[in-house]
Amino acid sequence: MIEALRALLGDRVSTAESVREHHSHGESWHAPGRPDTVAFPTSTEEVAAVVKLCAASRTPIVPFGMGSSLEGHVNAIKGGVSIDLTRMTKVLRLSQEDLDITVEAGLTRLKLDAHLKNTGLMFPIDPGADATLGGMAATRASGTTAVRYGTMKDNVLGMTVVLADGRIIKTGGRARKSSSGYDLTRLFVGSEGTLGVITELTLRLYGRPDAVRAAICPFASMAGAANTVIQTIQLGIPVARIEIIDEVQLRVVNAYSKTNYPLAPTLFFEFQGISEIAVEDQIRAVEEIAREHGAKEFRWAASLDDRHTLWQARHNAYYAAVASRPGARAWTTDICVPISHLAECILETQADLRQSNIEAPLVGHAGDGNFHLIIMLNPDDPAEFAAVSGISERLITRALKFGGTCSGEHGVGVGKLKYLPAEHGEALVVMRSIKRVLDPAGLMNPGKLIPE
Repeated sequence: MIEALRALLGDRVSTAESVREHHSHGESWHAPGRPDTVAFPTSTEEVAAVVKLCAASRTPIVPFGMGSSLEGHVNAIKGGVSIDLTRMTKVLRLSQEDLDITVEAGLTRLKLDAHLKNTGLMFPIDPGADATLGGMAATRASGTTAVRYGTMKDNVLGMTVVLADGRIIKTGGRARKSSSGYDLTRLFVGSEGTLGVITELTLRLYGRPDAVRAAICPFASMAGAANTVIQTIQLGIPVARIEIIDEVQLRVVNAYSKTNYPLAPTLFFEFQGISEIAVEDQIRAVEEIAREHGAKEFRWAASLDDRHTLWQARHNAYYAAVASRPGARAWTTDICVPISHLAECILETQADLRQSNIEAPLVGHAGDGNFHLIIMLNPDDPAEFAAVSGISERLITRALKFGGTCSGEHGVGVGKLKYLPAEHGEALVVMRSIKRVLDPAGLMNPGKLIPE
């Protein structure tokens, strides 16, 4: 098999120990799984050729981007070939008139942003990490701007996918709506590499806003902060970002990013509009709501540099938590609930953490009802591992009780597999049927997303 791959790709096939180790894991605490070899294709046709070789020899296939995922998506737990797409970074087509762009799957979001900088356009989905766009689609990523612009499922118009037998298909298109056939694009968005390898994407673009203001606002209580979010969303105020951070997370952020944010439950806001007047209208409305719920003050960041500092500190939340306990591993988990239950879910979770005597920084995309815990632990300590496992399980049970989901944006991977039956019930049978039809030999990222 490796000889056949080398005949196809030459030195773009590696069995080096260091390369295999790098491709054995993402950013999660889950046990790594080393692939037998790593392939670095540079085109959709080469991906198809690699997949055909794997299909013929019954070799597992694991698509790989930047390795920034958090639930073990890229761990080659059954060996096989890791298909690294990071050399597929071309911008294939840009239409400023139609506000769309077609790119290869290995292009990262920051490189796309740099490409668009002088066009007046942007792709707004911002999960924090500089992930590949193919990986973002595969995990149905979202991030800080989802409250205004939606998630990847709302912004992928079409894609090119290599199926498990090596066939190449194109889904969707550039039209803004279609009533033609099954929506295969939405099927592959969020499929986590279990149905095919995404190699190209057509994405929706937006005009860059003319006026932008950002602020942080500490509150007297977490309930006040959460209820401010709920009322802001219910009143339809078009905030661009609204993030919630607790005092535990802010303490480690201050230490890591050299900031001096007050240690209190805090909201991070960003307001965007076509004019300063439009932004001021949003600000006045949100300030009035916040004051009613115990806001202490608004600290404004109007300049580009100040906004970058504010949001970089927010994006560094994960790395700040990791740095707070050297030698430990980060158990990251996220859930999402209907916005009306956000305050209740957060307060119950914080009470559980206090009772368990476990410190877990909390941060979330509150405008979507989505929040995360970043729990630092020693996975080799059985008592600590059991305590953290219990917290995570109770968090997910709590989310499902409120009509939510076990994962708002991290995906399932291997980490959330056992919760799929409780969340999806009989629909899981249909998901397994789709998997069997598109991947009858079970070669595409085996052991992920769909419980066996």
